[in-house]
Amino acid sequence: MRAVIVAIGVAFLVSLLATPLAIKVFARLKAGQPIRSNLGLASNEGKKGTPTMGGVVFILATVIAYVAGHLALTTLPDAQIAQVEPTITALVLLGLMVFSGAVGFIDDFLKVRKRHSGGLNKRGKLFGQILVGAAFGVVALYFPSSMTDASGATTNTETVGSTTLSFIRDIPALEIGKVASVIVIIMVVMAATNGVNLTDGLDGLATGASVMVLAAYALIAFWQYRHWCADPTYTANPDNYCYAVRDPLEIALIAGAAAGACVGFLWWNTSPARIFMGDTGALGLGGLIAGMAMSTRTVLLLPILGGLFVIITMSVVIQIISFRTTGKRVFRMSPLQHHFELAGWSEVNIVVRFWIIAGIGVAIALGLFYSDFLASMG
Repeated sequence: MRAVIVAIGVAFLVSLLATPLAIKVFARLKAGQPIRSNLGLASNEGKKGTPTMGGVVFILATVIAYVAGHLALTTLPDAQIAQVEPTITALVLLGLMVFSGAVGFIDDFLKVRKRHSGGLNKRGKLFGQILVGAAFGVVALYFPSSMTDASGATTNTETVGSTTLSFIRDIPALEIGKVASVIVIIMVVMAATNGVNLTDGLDGLATGASVMVLAAYALIAFWQYRHWCADPTYTANPDNYCYAVRDPLEIALIAGAAAGACVGFLWWNTSPARIFMGDTGALGLGGLIAGMAMSTRTVLLLPILGGLFVIITMSVVIQIISFRTTGKRVFRMSPLQHHFELAGWSEVNIVVRFWIIAGIGVAIALGLFYSDFLASMG
C-alpha cells in the first residue's frame, strides 16, 4: 500500500507543478487548440488560443510516479516484496498509455500546425490505434510471468492478458484463443480511446471521469493483490478465493499514479481551463483504461465502469445512424454534452452532472466486483 500511496502523491505533485510550466511553453510555441466558432456553443467562447497537448504532463507524471513507487517498494520487508523489478505488466500498461498518447500527439501537432481542427485523418488515427493495440496485445498474451518463491518454485505463470473473455474474472466457457484475444484487445483499445476522446469537449469533463475510473481500477487491482493466487501466505488456506492475474500490485500502482496525475492536471483544466489535454491526453488515458480492463480480467465490466464514456459514444453512433437513414437528428448536436449546451445548460452544470453519472457507473461496477468476491467466499 505504501508504494501505491507514494506513486499517487508523486504523480499529483509532478502534474500540479509541471502543468503551469507546460502552459507557458505551449503558449510560447503558439500551440493553441483550434476552435470552431460557427457551432453556436457557449463553451467555445473565449477558448481560442488555449494551449493544448496538456496530456503530455500527466503521461510523464505517471511514468515518473511509477519509478518512485518502485523505489518505495525496496523499503518493504523481504516477505512483502513481490514485484520490485519492473514487469511486462508495466511495459504493457505504460506502453499503451504512452504510444496511444503519441498517436494523439501527432493529431494535436497537425491541428496546431495547420491551424485547423482536422488534424490526423480518420484512417491515420485508426491505423495508429490498431497498431498500438496489436503490438501490446501480442506482448500481453505471449509473455507469461516466471515469478518464483524462496525455494525457486514457479508461483505465477500468468500473462498480462487472457485468452478467455472476462467480466469480474475470466469466464472459462468463453475461451477464444490468442489470435481472437489480440483482436478483442485491439477493439477494447479503440473503444476506450475513442470513448475518452469523445467525452473530452468541456473543461474537466474527461479528466474528472477518468480519475474515477482509474481510482476504481486502483482499488480493484489492490484487492486482487491482497487476494492473489501467487501469494503463498494467502493461498495457504484452501478455502480462500484468489484472483489469477499477473502483477496486480503493478496495476494498482500505475492506476493510482495516473489518477493522481489527472487530479493534479484537473486543478488547471477545470473551468475555465488554462490548458486542454488534447488528443494526446484523451487517447493516452483511453489506452491505459483499456489496459486496466485487460490486465485485471474485467473486460466486460468496463462498459459499466466507464458508463459515461459508453453513453457519450452511443450518442454519436445514434446521431450518425439516424441522420444517414432518416435525414433527421436525434440530438441537437453530438457528442451528448453539446446537446445539453444547446439546450441551455451551463458548462459547469453539464460537467458536474456528467461526473455524477460517471460516479454511478463506477459505484455499480465496484459493487458487482465486491459482491462476486463475497459470493465466491461462500
